[in-house]
Amino acid sequence: MVSRRPRDDESGAASVLTLALLGVLVLVGLASAGVVAVVTGHRTAQAGADLAALAGAGALQDGGDACGTAAEVARRNRTTLEGCRVVDWEVVVEVVGEVRLLRGQAALRARARAGPVSLLTPP
Repeated sequence: MVSRRPRDDESGAASVLTLALLGVLVLVGLASAGVVAVVTGHRTAQAGADLAALAGAGALQDGGDACGTAAEVARRNRTTLEGCRVVDWEVVVEVVGEVRLLRGQAALRARARAGPVSLLTPP
């Protein structure tokens, strides 16, 4: 007859620990992917706003429709023009960009303004 000793050792504990650490690693990876998506989406929205404001200011200088031009440039940069106003020779725009996340989408807003550079006299 073979006698068995009781199993009060810790065999298998490394497997449980490995699985727990793997789960933590997956969660950190998913969270990092979400942060990267938001940062990239905001940079895209800001670039769209900057380009739309510059295009609107150029159109205004040429006598064209500043907000119409800004809307077209924003659309081409995967953003939506949400606000546009012209103050003297300055164009101020606000755009919204969409970013996909694991649980839906997020709207990211960005603002920009463009106009002529004022010449400052040295003191």
